[in-house]
Amino acid sequence: MIRARLLAGMVCVAVAAASCAVNDSFPAPTHIAAPVQAEPYLDAEALVSLASGVPPPVVAGSPEAAADQRGSLRWIALEDSDRWRLAQTHAEVRPHLAVQHFDCPLNTRLAEDAPPALVRLLDRSLRDASVASNAAKAVGFRPRPVADDPARRACIRVDDTLRSSASHPSGHATVGALWGRIMAEVAPDEAGALIRIGDEIGVSRVACGLHYPSDVAAGQALGIALFQAVRETPDYQADLAAARAEVAQARTLGRVNPGCAAERAAIGQIPS
Repeated sequence: MIRARLLAGMVCVAVAAASCAVNDSFPAPTHIAAPVQAEPYLDAEALVSLASGVPPPVVAGSPEAAADQRGSLRWIALEDSDRWRLAQTHAEVRPHLAVQHFDCPLNTRLAEDAPPALVRLLDRSLRDASVASNAAKAVGFRPRPVADDPARRACIRVDDTLRSSASHPSGHATVGALWGRIMAEVAPDEAGALIRIGDEIGVSRVACGLHYPSDVAAGQALGIALFQAVRETPDYQADLAAARAEVAQARTLGRVNPGCAAERAAIGQIPS
């Protein structure tokens, strides 16, 4: 009961600033109009329930923590590589810009003229992910890799607030897993590739030195649970239908993202 009340309190705070809580390293540029803020698809009770299902972080000094540390350190070998640069790109989760993450499987360029229904779909689900992941973070604090090792490089600009915030679960991994599966419903013919891109957004956080592998795994599991819940709501189904029509039209326009070859090569880079 105490834990449920704590999480409910976190939901009330997080709803007010859902999107910026996930990615405070990329402030909205003044020359681009951000999408109108929308309500999450799920209510507070549902988000509390999903957040309560996130397992606690690994115990410091345990074999699991040691394995996590080894998994994190492997990615240092790819600093400044193409995979590192893709991780920098994946840090962007403002929906009107983040649509670009899914360009390559769709052979289009969505951010050039971001489809409004698709942006709304991602915006509302981002708020679900942000509220749930931030509520789960409040239960058990774990430092980020860049906090455990102040000499560790991050692939994006890191201020004191981000450096000292909780690593578990990864909010970006939650968003990525949720969005990948949503995009798979938007364009079912490329479902596998779209899900993979969403999951790679979580992997990018390990490459960035901002989360440990188990933090990403927990975030991805939460994202999958959120997807299963939001897809049952009537509002989601209405937004999905509109987004499907928009994306189908966008795929006929002949626009392409020139970075797709580099993205495919980068995803193939795995540290030894």
